[in-house]
Amino acid sequence: MTNETSQTRKPEYRIYHVVGQGDKAIWTPIGAAWEHRDQLGFAVRLDLVPLTGRIVMRVIGETTETNGGQP
Repeated sequence: MTNETSQTRKPEYRIYHVVGQGDKAIWTPIGAAWEHRDQLGFAVRLDLVPLTGRIVMRVIGETTETNGGQP
């Protein structure tokens, strides 16, 4: 992915750092991802790389944006 692509296309996925389990989990947005045009992979941009916890990638939509990414 080029810089031009990342600037012209909106990301399709939000990437979160998740600490904890269930209702007490803390979801922090840490990046975004774009599906390759051939649908065989993803271009990922991370603003930080956590050392602990989980990394979760979710489709960007009204539900994920209003719930902080939590399912």
